[in-house]
Amino acid sequence: MHISKLNLIKPLSSAIMVAGFLTACTGSTEIETSKVIETAERTETGGPYSPSEESGWTLAWADEFDGTKIDPAKWGYDIDCWGGGNEERQCYTDDPRNAAVRDGQLVITAIKEQSTGPALPPYLAVNADNPDAQQTKPFSSARLTTKGKAAWKYGWIEVRAKLPQGQGTWPAIWMLPEDQAYGPWASSGEIDILEAVNLGVPCAECPGGKENTILGTLHFGGNWPDNSLNSTEIALPGSLDDFHTYSIVWNEGKMVWLVDGKVFARKSAEDWFTTASSEPNAPFDESFHLILNLAIGGGLPEERGLKGVSEEGFPKEFVIDWVRVWKCNADQTTDNQCHIGEDS
Repeated sequence: MHISKLNLIKPLSSAIMVAGFLTACTGSTEIETSKVIETAERTETGGPYSPSEESGWTLAWADEFDGTKIDPAKWGYDIDCWGGGNEERQCYTDDPRNAAVRDGQLVITAIKEQSTGPALPPYLAVNADNPDAQQTKPFSSARLTTKGKAAWKYGWIEVRAKLPQGQGTWPAIWMLPEDQAYGPWASSGEIDILEAVNLGVPCAECPGGKENTILGTLHFGGNWPDNSLNSTEIALPGSLDDFHTYSIVWNEGKMVWLVDGKVFARKSAEDWFTTASSEPNAPFDESFHLILNLAIGGGLPEERGLKGVSEEGFPKEFVIDWVRVWKCNADQTTDNQCHIGEDS
């Protein structure tokens, strides 16, 4: 399969789009929250980098999707119609129409159809007045997770994928803490390796006139609604309707985002915090599991682009060619960390 090579990415974010600091009061405690969204520019220097070519990295876990079905030893399903707390419009199911292995690829498919399921995920339903409540949504899709099967503290996580197009689409490659050591979201953190919304729709400000922006984001801070975020966006050539490799290199106190081996964002422990601990690298010093999903609608896509959700062009497919997790062999390094490129 063809991978479009990206030769123009600047390693450091170049401009702050939004930087806000708010003080929220919880009882007598004041909690500082922040929202930082940066825009990265493109340049011709650096990379591409690959863990197979950089020193110290060892393949620890992978799914090449070479079988005939999704491997239950590696992946589970989140099944609910909650909408992720974002008012998303899909129910997540374990229906093979919504997630299946086809021709050596994982295909997550969003279908325009009424779908009914649990109104809340199990961790919320357990304390609800009606834990068995059902809800109906106008779309069905899938959300696969390695929770309880595989989780990692630090590593080079990479996913080769082709993203769906259209107003209201919201594919994501992301991570949540295996154990909420610092408390509920977002005190224990969230790592978004890749998010994109509304790809391919008309966009006057986008190169080529179509939406072609991807995001890498960290969520942290206090428990919702006292959560904070630090995000970097970059517009890429084309409409991203071909395969690209999306990855993050996560070392102690440092994270680097890449697309096709080119760095587009860097963040360090000074860029995040948790109100639950004074540990310098918290909350990103615990094990996190991986999530692959395709949402339809919700706050992020519906507030951008042409607004709302277009019902044209369904079903929509999020196609994943492979997932690979590399771990650092610290015995090969002088500082117990594995580096990439100019970080060496």
